[in-house]
Amino acid sequence: MTNLAGTYPLGTLTVNRIGFGAMQLAGPKIYGPAKDPAEASRVLQTAIEAGINHIDTSDFYGPHHVNHLICETLHPYRDGLVLVTKLGARRTPDAGWHPAQSPAELRSALEDNLRNLKRDSMDVVNLRVFSGHNPPGPGSIAERFETMLELQREGKIKHIGLSNIVQSQLEEALTMGEVVCVQNAYGVLNRADDELLELCTSKNIAFVPFFPLNGFQPLASNVLEEVAAELGATKHQIALAWLLHGPKNILLIPGTSKVAHLKENIAAAEIKLTSDQLRRLDQLAAAN
Repeated sequence: MTNLAGTYPLGTLTVNRIGFGAMQLAGPKIYGPAKDPAEASRVLQTAIEAGINHIDTSDFYGPHHVNHLICETLHPYRDGLVLVTKLGARRTPDAGWHPAQSPAELRSALEDNLRNLKRDSMDVVNLRVFSGHNPPGPGSIAERFETMLELQREGKIKHIGLSNIVQSQLEEALTMGEVVCVQNAYGVLNRADDELLELCTSKNIAFVPFFPLNGFQPLASNVLEEVAAELGATKHQIALAWLLHGPKNILLIPGTSKVAHLKENIAAAEIKLTSDQLRRLDQLAAAN
């Protein structure tokens, strides 16, 4: 059986700690269809065959193309497969990203996801707080979160998460309702949200790093290279393994459009870091 690093709850649902992020199944700039639709479909099939039961997506990937691909490849969905989407942005023909945060826009985006994924309700929906900055900075999300709660009461959302937030926004949301996950940029070279992770851990909220491999910036570190050489792994695998050695509420959703790369990401669960290697990797935060 594939080692997927154990499990953790998302509300009433349970997922393996290694999941799959579908963003890279779109075309260049996360716009348009996949360059190789057949390979993209094989990636999804391989993920499911490996036991992955947590797929992170959004209808603004493509837009629409990624959700269409997921539906075409995996529907009818295997029992226990948790599909997580996010709302809060819209795409334009120049491949631009723009906020779509009004109640009407959030509702419309959810309906797009439901239709394109052929779902009556979504397992988890993240409200992605978006204003063109990552993260956007402090400010009330009460109106937006109330819209999410309304959609939940209507039965269209089972569980609510937050994405691209600051700590005060999580604290505000928790006064209004339950939050099952937080999805923020985080990784061995990006430790800005250490305190937010600690808060999530203390409240049993799943923490789902996006850009765990440093996003669109090179994953450049001599220490990563050294540890990778010591263990016969890649630096990307070491970065994922470091996250899996952290609090058990960290869930991984590394994405790729290649089956070989997907298998490398999954294999990160087999890597055992020594206390000395963890110490050296932990110290990277001070240098970034």
